[in-house]
Amino acid sequence: MKRILIIEVNWLGDVLFSTPFIKAVKGHYKDSYLAVLVVPGCVEVLTLNPHVDKVIAFDEDGAHKGIIGKIRLIAELRKERFDIAFILHRSFTRALIALLSGIGSRVGYFTRKRALILSKPIEVPVKEMHKVEYFLNIASSMGMDTGDKSYEFHFGGDDKFYIESFLFDKGVTADDKIVVINPGGNWNPKRWPEESFAQLIDALTDAFGAKVVITGAAKDIPLAEEISNMTHKKPLISCGKTTIKRLGALLSKAKLVISNDSGPMHLAVAVGAKVIALFGPTSPELTGPYGDGDYVVIRKAKDCDVPCYDLSCTDNKCMRLITVDDVMKEARGMLGKTGL
Repeated sequence: MKRILIIEVNWLGDVLFSTPFIKAVKGHYKDSYLAVLVVPGCVEVLTLNPHVDKVIAFDEDGAHKGIIGKIRLIAELRKERFDIAFILHRSFTRALIALLSGIGSRVGYFTRKRALILSKPIEVPVKEMHKVEYFLNIASSMGMDTGDKSYEFHFGGDDKFYIESFLFDKGVTADDKIVVINPGGNWNPKRWPEESFAQLIDALTDAFGAKVVITGAAKDIPLAEEISNMTHKKPLISCGKTTIKRLGALLSKAKLVISNDSGPMHLAVAVGAKVIALFGPTSPELTGPYGDGDYVVIRKAKDCDVPCYDLSCTDNKCMRLITVDDVMKEARGMLGKTGL
């Protein structure tokens, strides 16, 4: 039996993008033992994944901090006796950890620093491609079938029960049309204006009788409250009340999810929700929704180079160009014309 380790990337969306790669590896090595090494914040993304036998947390701020922590991790990995490591992260340190862990075959993208560490260096694609394809390119370079490009996320029955109880306590019934709004993002230029979200919430409630839920982390509570204060039809706020698993359960119950480019947007695609994704400074060709699913991207960036990583931008024109009418037009197509 092949013992395989996949050394993961660090962000929620990117880890979701890697799940088709995980499926490809497991499909190629059908009777293998497959473990993943991932940062603590993304452990929940891969637990309960049917293609993963073990999730190992790489805690650089805790148990694996500094040289002593790395030695501790290497000792843990040596006990696993892995035969092959697929290194999705382009870090030199992660490749060195794989080498020092006694993993004989180490596969990953070539960098000059890692040239002598990787036993199978893969040439970095010349042409830019979606992150799903970027990871799958490693698999195809190893002769694997990469036909399944849909990413996935799994949650448990207790997560589903928690969300059902949360909604019931807020007066939401099984017959209600739930629309989830995700107004956050890991940097401000990716965010649609708060007043636009507020107008959208009122429009969705008037047109469809929707029960709107604003999602986010605890840090997004002020943002959600600011949006809520601008509405006439008050939404529910679940910010800070869900784990990643419970957020996935909530998104799976939504008739529609409307989100900025963010990890939760990709989570919604992964659980099969209908999704309207709002894009401005980032490129949907590189990091947009991908694979099978019912989703649409709205992007109206003009006179701007995309992707753009100017965090000092205060104009935010690329997001402000998207109108409430633009979003409602797509929402009508996905929810139907009831109530219009």
